[in-house]
This record gives sequence, structure tokens and C-alpha cells, in this order.
Amino acid sequence: MTRRTLPRGLLLLSLLALAPSVFARGVTPYLPLNLDPAMQNAVERVLILGDEPVLARPIPAALVQEALPKACRVDRPLCDRVRHYLRRYMHSNGVEFASVSVGVTGGHSNITLPNAHGEKAQSPFQIAAAGYVQPNSHILLNLGGDIYKGRVTPTGTMLSLGFDWAQLDIGYRDHWWSPLTDSSMLISTEAPTMPSITLSNYQPLTRLGLQYEIFVAQMSQSSRIQLPNFTLTRGHPKMGGVRVSIEPVSGWGLSLQRLLIWGGGAAGGESFTNVMQAFFNPSKAQSTGFNAGTHVVGKQEASVSSEFIFPGRVPFAVYIEYAGNDTADGKNYLLGKPDISAGIQFPHIGPFDLTYEVDSFSPSWYVHPASPVQTGYLDGITNYGASIGNWFGDQRVLATSTTLADQVGGQSNMLRIGWTPPFGGYMQLRLRSLSNEAQTIYATYPYRNEYMGSLRYTRPWHGYAVGAALQMGSDVFGAHYIRLEGTVTDGSALFSGDSTGAGAFEGKRPKGDWLFVQTGVNYYRMLVNPMSTERFYTRWAGSPDLTIGALRRISKHQDIGVALDADAISGRLMLGLRMIDYRYRFTWPIAFHIFAGAARYSLATPAYGLYLGAGFEWRKFLPNWDLGLDFRNVIDANRQRDLPTDPQGGIGPYSFTSTYSYTLYVSRRF
Repeated sequence: MTRRTLPRGLLLLSLLALAPSVFARGVTPYLPLNLDPAMQNAVERVLILGDEPVLARPIPAALVQEALPKACRVDRPLCDRVRHYLRRYMHSNGVEFASVSVGVTGGHSNITLPNAHGEKAQSPFQIAAAGYVQPNSHILLNLGGDIYKGRVTPTGTMLSLGFDWAQLDIGYRDHWWSPLTDSSMLISTEAPTMPSITLSNYQPLTRLGLQYEIFVAQMSQSSRIQLPNFTLTRGHPKMGGVRVSIEPVSGWGLSLQRLLIWGGGAAGGESFTNVMQAFFNPSKAQSTGFNAGTHVVGKQEASVSSEFIFPGRVPFAVYIEYAGNDTADGKNYLLGKPDISAGIQFPHIGPFDLTYEVDSFSPSWYVHPASPVQTGYLDGITNYGASIGNWFGDQRVLATSTTLADQVGGQSNMLRIGWTPPFGGYMQLRLRSLSNEAQTIYATYPYRNEYMGSLRYTRPWHGYAVGAALQMGSDVFGAHYIRLEGTVTDGSALFSGDSTGAGAFEGKRPKGDWLFVQTGVNYYRMLVNPMSTERFYTRWAGSPDLTIGALRRISKHQDIGVALDADAISGRLMLGLRMIDYRYRFTWPIAFHIFAGAARYSLATPAYGLYLGAGFEWRKFLPNWDLGLDFRNVIDANRQRDLPTDPQGGIGPYSFTSTYSYTLYVSRRF
């Protein structure tokens, strides 16, 4: 077989993107990821009201345009505002946005600010702008940049070619592969933007609503790329990824993502075949490898994510992500060193909007030493020293010239509340917390809990958005900072006064959609594999069960939804997150449902695993009450033995727990 490099393979796809098609539309611009908070909130509200899940960013302007008609039936003032903003993209050239921020910071902390392209808390200014030239519908040139103390990055500078089913972006395009708005495990805007080549579609394909994204990027230079023989080389590692998503029904989407890091200096030279072997068989790639020598793939990461939109007078979106940066137990389908992230977003509760997100992660994210069959990156999976993924990756002891970054696990939380006051403008409060696991074998520092808060207010002024922000926090090392910032943004789309549609939601919940709470008894047993060399079953036991969830009708007999299960398994909390809960209602009062998602088991340090289940319900055995029986299975919930008191040895650093249970419950509809 002829050996082809990955760039050549991507070039072949690029040529397909330029093939003529009389039915295809042209390319679309993307909305910037650092929009003014008021406009960002307006766009997210339109997408939720338009039943458009957002599983990745930046958001194509065409997607927002397509969501407007449905959203306008619910909130006309909001749609007028967003439509007015989108007009700037409907010319042959124009300014997409421009923003200037000036800040004064006190205190000793100089942490990397979350999702700010590597900017530090002590940076006194930040300037960002982007404009475009579009000679025809199939060619678009964007010119942009991001400047702060110590770095200039041409973020947003790229050439776009192609069609709605295959758009090629060449340049400094951001990638954010997660439905969460405050964190993204695989890749985000935490680090400076990398130069990349990306092929994607914004017009869904087939009845499944298929969308794809493929990219390859070059990371910053590192002098600590570790070869499998444990010698060092200098070079630019490569990063590539594939994302595939579907939206088979309105208001629900599912996305799968894979990311690979390879090459750099003497570690370079992988063929397209090498990379594809590692992509389709990651367990073998990390255990025995495919070939001798140094041409081996380094780090791999993967995730599955979903978003569910519940319609009604007070609509909301629920999104869940399950990610891993390895495989487990020699099985390609089991994510090792996992992470579970989840969030709920209410775009409108009176004059307020509310978003809450939580992230629970295992040790070892963004850290990767070499093995006999894998390249290591001792500076971490970073770009110019900042994590390429979740912001927690920069809130720990970082790599030095002689050490690795700490591999600690932990949990983060984010609460964001927005307010549209009657006197105009937009106010937003954002609170973040981070708790690193300080007592594990991976921690080299006695970490403290980190807290960050910001209060920001913006209002229109002569065609601009003028704002002020107060930011303060205490980092994981106990150092504090306080920052006062003023911002001027090109905000000609902002309206003055109370014209944001804050009270304009007239929608009613569609017939057949409901919220539910169920409670019952869970009868379970566990298969425990504590050392990877022994296993045993526990006795059957009982525990209480509590579930909350939401369902929406998608046809005469079918529903789809999400839910959160809480069980006390052997005296510890087991949380099961149903990414999808599919239900079929027969003509008689019986319904069958199946669900899939991820679970978190609260052991001494958490274990994470796949979560599956199925069951039957006797619908409306009493008015608004259902009676059900489920079988549930948590598959190989894995936990790293990372406490000093944990037994060591066996095959690998994990312990595994599988749970089998039957749940009898009653469910109340609302």
C-alpha cells in the first residue's frame, strides 16, 4: 500500500470540497467566540428557541440564520435584535467585531484566565478584531487578531473555500469541541489559536442531520518531545481530530470526537496509515504499538457529548459529555482516565438567564510521558505553555524544564447569571470554583480550593457596547488577584432601552412534553475488580432510587429525553447521567424505553463508566403517575489507584467496578 502523509490525505478531501455542485450554497463565516456577553446571550437564546443544539464552536452564522424563523414565533424582539447583528455578515466585506479592553490588576496571582487564548490575569490590555472580504459565495477571506501582553496571535485569520457540505478553512481557526460553554476537554480557546486546516459542513447531511469536522494543526515548538527510547528531540508536534455529530430529531444532538497528538522533531514521519491504525485501534497503539522505531503516535483523547432542548414557556437545554484521554482494560470502547461534564442552561427566566456547569475529572489530563510505543510530550499537551483543553489544566503545578505538570484529578463548577435590567444594558455574574485532589500520589503541592468571580455590565453607547468588569479570585496556591477592566466593543447590533425581549416569551409547552420525578427501590449487586488480577461479586442488596428528567414527543408513539439517576450503592453515591432516554409508547398503556450515558461512583476518588439501561412502564396507572421496572448496568467504572493507601501492583493502575441492578419505581409527571 502506498504510504501517504496525513496532509496529503487531507488535501484529497480539500479537492472534493472544491468540486462543483449546482445545489450547494457557499461558505459561511463564524461568530467570534469572544462576543459581547449581551449578544452571546441573545444568540444562545435564539438557538435554544430554534431547537438547534450546539455541539461545537465557533457557531456558523448560517446556523443562527436557520434557527431564526422558529425562534421568531416565540420571541420576535429577540429575533429582530439577532437578525440586525447578522446583517454585518451579508455584504461583500465588513467588520465582524472589534474590542479593546484595558485592565488594572492587583495581587500576586498571575493565573491563566479561563478561555482567553492564554492571557494572564496581570495583562494590562487585550485587543481583538476581525473583518472579512467575500468576493463570491464560495470564497471568504477573514483577517483577525488577538493581542495581549506578551503575545500576538492572528486568531480568526483564515481563507474559507467550498460549499455548505464541504467548507475548507485554512488559517488560525478556533476549535471548541463541546456543548459546554465554560469548558471543553479535548480542545478549546484556553491556549493561543493554532494554525490549522479544517474541513467541515454546516448544512446537515441525510435525514440523520449528519455533520462532520476534520482538522490537522501545528502546535508550538517544544524542546522536550520524548522519543520511545526516552531521548529528547525538538520540534512542532502535530494535532489532528475528527468530529461526527447527528441531529436525527429536532432539539437533540449527539456528537463523537477523537483527537490525536503525534510527531515533532525526530518523532515526525508518521504516515497516514500509521495515524489511521492508531485512530481505529487506540488500545493496541498505546500497549504494543504497530511498528518499531520512533514513528509512533503519542497522546489520544476522545469524547461523546449530547445536548437536549426542552421546549416550553421556560425552555432549557441540558448537555452532557463523557471524555477520556486513554483506553481502559485493553478495550477500545472503554475510556480510561475519564471525565464527566454536564450543564443546564435557562436562556430566559423573567429578566434573567442562568447557566450551571460541573466537571469531574480523573488524573493525568494534558500530561503525557513517553512509553516504549508512544511519543511523550514533557511540556504537556499545551500550546505556548497553555492547556489546549479545559481551563483546569492551567490551575496546578505546571511543567518546568526538568519536571512534568501535576497529574491531579478534581472537580470544577461554574454558575453564570445574566440580568437584563429595565434601564437597559446587560449585567452578568460568573462564579467558578476548582478543587484539585491534593492528597493523591500525583499531587506535588497541598492545593487549596480555587475561587474566581466576575461581575460585568455592558450597555449600548453611540453604536458601541461599553462595559466595565470587576474580577477577583484566589488560585490553587492561595495567591489572590483583583482586576478592574473597561471594554469598548463594536456593538452596533445592540439596542438601547428595554427592547431585548425580556418579557416576550409567549410559548406554551407542546402537548406530550413533560418533566418527571421518580422514586423507588434499587436491587443491585456489583462485580469488583480491585487489582486487575482478581474479581468477585458482592451480594444482592437494596437501596433507594431517585430520578429527575425531561421528555419531549418526537412522533405519535416516540419520545426522547434526558435524566439524572441517583442511587446509594454500598453506601456511596452513584450518579447516572442519561445522555439519551428513548421511549416507545404502545397503543395500550405500556411503554418501553432504553437509555445510555455515563456514571460517576463516589469512591475514595471517583470512578467513571458507561451507563446503560432498559425497562417497561405502565403509563398512567393513576392520573399523572407511571409505574416502571428498569434493568440498569454500569460497565467497568474505572478508578485510578491514586491514593497513598491504595494497593499497588496488578496489571495497570486501575480498579474496576460493574453494577447490575433492577429498579422498581413510581414516576410523577409535571
